Parts: sequence; C-alpha cells; structure tokens
Amino acid sequence: MSDGLDRQQFVAGYLIEAEEHLRLASANLLSIEAALQKGRAEPARLRELFRSLHTLKGLSAMVGVEPIVEIAHELEAIVRVADTTMGLLSLPALDLLLQGVRAIELRVAAFAERGPVEPAPRELLEALAAVQLGAAPAALSSASIELPAELLGKLGPAERLQLLQGVREGRRVVRIDYVPSPEKTARGITITLVRERVGKLAEIVKVIPLALPKDERARGALAFVLLVLSNAELQALAEAAHVSPTDLELVGIKTGDAPVTGVAPSANGLTDEGLDAPLRTGSIRVDVARLDDALEKLSELVVTRFRLQRAVAQLREQGVEVRELASIVDDASRQLRDLRASIARARLLPVAELLERVPLIVRGMSHSTGKPVRLQIDAGTAALDKSVAEKIFPAIVHLVRNAVDHAIETSAERRALGKPEAGLISVSCFEHANNMLELRVSDDGRGIDAAAVARKAGRELPKNDHELLQLLTLPGFSTLEQPTHSSGRGMGMEIVQRVAEGTLGGSLSMSTALGRGTVFTLRLPVSISLVDSFAFLCGEAAFVVPISSVEEIVEVDASSLITPPGVRPGALPMQLLQRRGEAVPLVPLSGIFSGVAVPLAVTSKALVVRRNGEPFAFAVDRMLGQQEIVVRPLEDPLVRVGGITGTTDLGDGKPTLVLDLPGLVSAAHREVSQA
Repeated sequence: MSDGLDRQQFVAGYLIEAEEHLRLASANLLSIEAALQKGRAEPARLRELFRSLHTLKGLSAMVGVEPIVEIAHELEAIVRVADTTMGLLSLPALDLLLQGVRAIELRVAAFAERGPVEPAPRELLEALAAVQLGAAPAALSSASIELPAELLGKLGPAERLQLLQGVREGRRVVRIDYVPSPEKTARGITITLVRERVGKLAEIVKVIPLALPKDERARGALAFVLLVLSNAELQALAEAAHVSPTDLELVGIKTGDAPVTGVAPSANGLTDEGLDAPLRTGSIRVDVARLDDALEKLSELVVTRFRLQRAVAQLREQGVEVRELASIVDDASRQLRDLRASIARARLLPVAELLERVPLIVRGMSHSTGKPVRLQIDAGTAALDKSVAEKIFPAIVHLVRNAVDHAIETSAERRALGKPEAGLISVSCFEHANNMLELRVSDDGRGIDAAAVARKAGRELPKNDHELLQLLTLPGFSTLEQPTHSSGRGMGMEIVQRVAEGTLGGSLSMSTALGRGTVFTLRLPVSISLVDSFAFLCGEAAFVVPISSVEEIVEVDASSLITPPGVRPGALPMQLLQRRGEAVPLVPLSGIFSGVAVPLAVTSKALVVRRNGEPFAFAVDRMLGQQEIVVRPLEDPLVRVGGITGTTDLGDGKPTLVLDLPGLVSAAHREVSQA
C-alpha cells in the first residue's frame, strides 16, 4: 500500500473524528450555557468538552493543520483551568468558546475541500487568552464528603461539585466496590461491562482504581471504586455491578448553606432539550461511500430480479413448467427485500442528530436580532435516509430563521400582548405510515397577516391557509422591505417548497393565526433512493411514481366527467371528477407530456395526489402494478425537468422516469391558464 493512499485514508478518518468532536463540543457548550442561566454548573459536560478539544488539537497536529491547533489550544487552556479549579465560565466567555468552535468548523471544512486553510484569527486568539474565570463556588469549601483520604484526594474540584450538586438535586451518592476475579473474567464480566451497566442506572462521577494486597479474592491486586449519583434501589445497582449489596455504601455529604453558583437565571435562556447525547456503544463508523456502493450493488440486484421475473413470465407463456423456478424467484425476492431493509437501516440518520445544530442557529439569531427565544426539540426515535437529511436540513434552517426574523415579536411587543418575554420555537418530528415522516416547525409569534401578504404580492386576498402559502412561496417574494443578513431576499419559502415537494416528493402545508403563531408542516419520505412505487403506462411509455405521494387510485368513467366552460378546442383538457362529494380536477397525464389534447378512454385509472392540501388527479392508460425501485436522481442541471425526480430500471434495460406528480400539478395549471 502506497504512502499516498495511507495518508488519504488517515485524512478521511481525521475528518470523521473532527466532525464528531465538533458536534460534541457545540452540544456541550450549549448545555453548559443553559445550565449557567439556570443557576447550576455542568462539571461532567465541562470534562467532555475538554476531551473533545484535546483530541481535536492532537489530531489536527498529526495532519498538519496548524490554524486549528492554535485555536483548539486556546480553547483547551480555558476549559482546563475551569475544570481543574472549578472556576466559573461567564456567558461572554462561552460566547468566545462557541466562536472558537465555529472557527475550527470553517477550517475543517476548508481542509476537507482541499482548499487553503485560513490562519487562526488574531483577534479571537487574543480575546480567548484574556478570558478571566469567576471564583469557584463557595459551596466547595464548605462541603464535607465522607470518604477515606485516599479516595478523597483523587477527587478534583469538578467531581466534588458534581457530587454536591447531585445531592442538592435529591440524589444519593453511592460507593460501589468492584473487585475483579478469575471467575468473573471467565464469565466475561469486566470493569468495562460494569461501567456500561451501572451507567444505565446512575450518573458515574468517578472510577478510582485501588491497589489491594494480593490474595485469593484479588489476584490482580487491583480493585475499582465507583462513585455514582442515583436514586435507584441498591439491590439493582449491586446486580448491575455484579457485586454483593454489602459492597455498596451510601456516602454522606454535608453541603453547608452556600449556593452552588453565583449566576442568576437569564430570561434569554435556551433549553437544553435535545442536547443530551448518550454514549454510543457497539457501533462502528462507516464511510458513506461504502454505503453508497452497497446501495449501487443492491440496485443491480433489483434490476436482475426484474429481468428474472420477466424471463419466468415469458417461459410460462410458452407453456414451460416454471412452478419450481417461480418459487425460487419468490424466495429471492423476499430475501432481496430483507437486504434492502438492512441497507436502508444502515443509511438512516436519527432526526435528533440532524437537528443538533438548530440550537446554535437559534442562539445566533436570538443574539443578532435582540429577541429572546426559547427552543424546544422533540425528534423521538424518528430517522431519515442520509440523502434526505442532507437535502431537507437547509429547508429547516430557512423555517427556523424565518420564525425568529419574521414571526417572533420583540420583548416589548410580547409584554404588551401579555405573552412571555421569550418567544418559543418548536421543532418536532413524528413517524407516519408508508415510510413517511412529519416534521413541524412552529412558533408562538405574531402569525401571518394574509391581507398584508396579498398587498405585497399584488394578488387577491387568499381564502385560506393553502392559498396564503402559495403566495408566500412565489419566486422572489419576501415580506421584509429591507433584506437583513439572514432574511428578506425572497428565496426562503420558495426553496423550502422546492426541496420538500420537488426534490423529495413530499408536501408542505401551513396553518397560522394572527397573534398566536404559525405552524409549517413537512411530510417527507424516509428515503428517496429505495422506494416502493406504482408503475403505469401512458401511451406506450412506462412511468413510476412513489407510493408515498399517491393518496388514492380511482376508477374513472369518462361519461360521468364534467368539462368546465372556457377551455378552447385543442387545449389540454381539464375535467372534473366527482370523488366523495367533491370535484377534483382531472387531466390526462399523456397530454401533459405530449402537449396536445388526448381524449380519455371510456374507462381508465386516475392517481389522486395533493398539493398544498388540494386534491388533483392524473388519468393514466393502464396500471402495471406495485414495485420496489432504486431511484437514480437527475443531478445534471441540463437534463432536469419539473415534475421528474429521477430514473430507474424496471428490468427491460430502458431508463424509466420517476415522476413527481405534485410537481406536475403546477405544469397542468400553466397549461390550463394558457388555454
């Protein structure tokens, strides 16, 4: 293996590690800030932050990115002093630390693109060097921890404060003595396993190794003392640690009357919901390129299966007995579906992880606008394919920025309205059937004035929220008179709709109430690479459409259709289909592609979809059935066409277009408007 290849692999590993540690550093800084604003410290988070910065510095030195080394060194120095002396970080100091992490992120991104890495900013380095820490909490000097001197001497200020804070929050301090033995080792019980199991029931503050006299009980002459904070039953802790309940002891702490911290809660505080990142075990990092390669191999297998099914069908038509062969094909299809599910799960990214950067965005917007904002994130266990996550995140950013810039009132306005001074933005995600997710971005701000939007757009007053959303998503439209550094350029909502409906084949809807707030709802497919689809014919051409975008397949009786007045001869015919008491616009899909009027068959099928909440139907010549497909997106701008999201192969060797039917609704409207 060449040196060049070794370096390339090492750099790839560095970028993965750097991204992970930067993510942890940002989350820990936000958690520390939120804790300070609530009047408490986060010594455990502080230690995790130090480890991330120290690792970043070392890795960056190994690949020779000196600007990152310089910045990380200054950040590490501040956190080291705060950790070892328990000096309090001020909110301005945390601002500087976040700026430092952002500066590292920019340089890591430049290094990943093989571009020039800018030198470390002198002003930032000088400001970091001048940071002064506050005094350690007086509670540390007044607290008395009932531990032997040999254990007490191994506790630093951070661990002592962590224990003290835990007691004040109503938890107990428990000492667990774990002594290894040959019998435990033979059963696979190690200190690593003990830490993992105890960590599920308690907050581990410190694991202290102790040397013991050699005897039959401890041949390794080494024991471990775990100091934990927990309200779990002692019996449960003993079972988790594989020790006897007699090896557990409650540790007494006298806290005195001094407060834990001297920081008063702030009205501008952010919640720390969504920042708790549990330790991940039993997992490995996999390069995305390897998952993409597995997906490519899977697509080849799917095409091969289509070809095999076609061959079996042809043999059956020729009178050949194919019962056993058909059974093998069915087994292979089932196994292929299982393989597809496994690869799809491997590509999933937790939505909670996708949203980890949202608190930073809200924090920055809150500071720049001067509006205090609280953020709530509830992603549950929802997950998205990585390709979907990468495409939808910019849309989420647009919605969040708009909420702060446009929706949330100033503090004075909110006080006058009787609202809490801090505005509330909520981001939540829920799983739905048919491999769909629903993601909501809501606020408790001023709501959207439909009359003002209509005046600004030069259009009629919208009758409902769907029509109002259509105005907001007009190209180049913005409600701000003057652009700011983050909003007002007329691109935000158009981009959100384009990504949600055009790129991902999902939907965007909105509900708003003046004075109470606005909710934007995105319905998204979990994956756009591996999808279940309907195949159908329009004329002689085959097309497919994701099942998730189709609301219903209905029978169409041409004799019962109503033709609205005002359509000139030869134009694309739009007719009205009666569907459970409502009139649904219906157009032949063949006519959209050919650009000429195509009469409907006496009876045919129609696919009903929704755009902005309104139903729309497309007539097709013949349904071919349901198939699972691998979608190949159209990346080249020269071949992109509205309403077409990609291509696939159904086994005949010909590319088959994957349609975005909601996107074709706009094309149909344009055709009718030109009639």
